[in-house]
Amino acid sequence: MHIILVSDRLATAKTIVLTWRHLAMAVVAFTLAILALSSLFSYVTVRHAAEIRLPFLEKLVQAMNAEQAQESRRFVRENLNVMAVRLGEMQAQLLRLDSMGERLAAVAGIKPQELRMLEKPRDGRGGPLIEPQPLSPDNLREALDSLSHRLEAKSDALSLLETHLIEERIRKSRLPTSLPVDAAWNTSSFGFRLDPFTGDKAMHEGVDFTADVGTPIRAAAAGVVVNVEHHPGYGNVLDIDHGNDLVTRYAHCSKIVVQPGALVKRGQVIAEVGSTGRSTGPHLHFEVRIKGTAHDPNRFLELAREDPHLEHRHTASR
Repeated sequence: MHIILVSDRLATAKTIVLTWRHLAMAVVAFTLAILALSSLFSYVTVRHAAEIRLPFLEKLVQAMNAEQAQESRRFVRENLNVMAVRLGEMQAQLLRLDSMGERLAAVAGIKPQELRMLEKPRDGRGGPLIEPQPLSPDNLREALDSLSHRLEAKSDALSLLETHLIEERIRKSRLPTSLPVDAAWNTSSFGFRLDPFTGDKAMHEGVDFTADVGTPIRAAAAGVVVNVEHHPGYGNVLDIDHGNDLVTRYAHCSKIVVQPGALVKRGQVIAEVGSTGRSTGPHLHFEVRIKGTAHDPNRFLELAREDPHLEHRHTASR
């Protein structure tokens, strides 16, 4: 490339010749100059950023930050409101549990005060609603902690109540309070009577149910069969142990369908009515013995007439 320089000061024109090498050096020099200026600008910007003020950019950044903060506060407030509503629902459910627990305690024969002993005492509160304020996160956390403690106490109380009800149910299931046979009751009651064979006064240690031969005999309570035999006086007889030294005896059977050691349920068929042994006709002789001593079965069987639930369980099992 030829460059011709013309000047009033020069008598003749001067020519400069540029080669590709000169052009490459020029490009490199230009590039280095740009890089140097960029580095200098960056250094000055970082070094003196605190001193540089761009009002427009500052206002824009502040507006964006304010909008984000407002959006965050709105999001937090909405979530707090939802949690507060849920907290109110849980408190209402807890009150319903309190009422249900008290009703169950009354059924189980437990005083409500005994259940409340497991709970943290609460002061009475109330009054008109004046200028309600939304819950803060700290208020909500405190309320949730308090509700958690109350739920734990209520869970303990209901567990205690459940245990009591189970124990009571087991105890009642082992008491001979179901009629052993669906037949006429007390054709011969417990106590002294005239013996049907000798005519003398003699002790009758059970009650008799007159029924046809083959009528099902059912366990008056749950227990374990401890004796099955043929006795000269009782005929075909079986005994069921209900625990706590309480045994029921079923005598004069025509047939026994359970074996010693069998676990029987209340109302389960265990034998059939007959007239074996010392008997004047088909009937069931039923005894209740505690520690080997005969007791009046009427003390237990009357419950089957007085309590419709016991009678219902007996009927349903047939």
